[in-house]
Amino acid sequence: MQLLKGHWQLIVITGLLFLLWNTPVVIPLKILIVFLHELSHALATLLTGGSVVDLSLSPQQGGHVISRGGNRFIVLSAGYLGSLLLGVVLLVIAVQTKMDRLAVALFGVVTLLITAFYIRDLFPFVFCSVTGLGLLAAARYLDRRINDLLLRVIGLASMIYVPYDIFDDTIRRSGVRSDAFMLSEEFGGPTLFWGGLWLVLSLAVIVLCAKHGLGQNSNLTFSKHRSRNRRARFSKDSQK
Repeated sequence: MQLLKGHWQLIVITGLLFLLWNTPVVIPLKILIVFLHELSHALATLLTGGSVVDLSLSPQQGGHVISRGGNRFIVLSAGYLGSLLLGVVLLVIAVQTKMDRLAVALFGVVTLLITAFYIRDLFPFVFCSVTGLGLLAAARYLDRRINDLLLRVIGLASMIYVPYDIFDDTIRRSGVRSDAFMLSEEFGGPTLFWGGLWLVLSLAVIVLCAKHGLGQNSNLTFSKHRSRNRRARFSKDSQK
């Protein structure tokens, strides 16, 4: 009962995402999560001394990163787990801090920088440009609570998408040339092992986030206290 009372908004958002998951409404959000996946590959490449040649997305929710150098084990492992961690970070920022506008703005800036430096194809260029500019506009013009809600939706969508994608790409269709398939080729071990390991790790991260990252109450409040104070000050000024 306390769980439902303290986190009913996150539960509702999660339920809506599941309900709409296979509808066209969620496709842009899914492509954004794929962008987080490819962004994680790109960041892992750069952080381990490599260089990124190209990053691309497709309308069919696919994508790739072409890179040179870097630590291949970390780069290949970063796609699923990195996008999950990015989703968790966005969710925790929304729930635990007041830095919603800053986080949305930084997300927009990073998206535009990646677009400018690494994206060459038309669809991902348009999608990421519009997304980055939209995020900057949201951070600049929309209420903090709207930015908070935006972070929650993106974060929760990533946390839902990643375990499903790991299962679908590496376990249900283990013959597909996925990140786990390439890791198996380069470092040994069956695809199912790497996919299963990533699935267990992703579920563990989600449980830890739910247990320690959300606090006792994650619900957004829409208090009228500030507006009442403003009306009171206006009334006093009028009497003077």
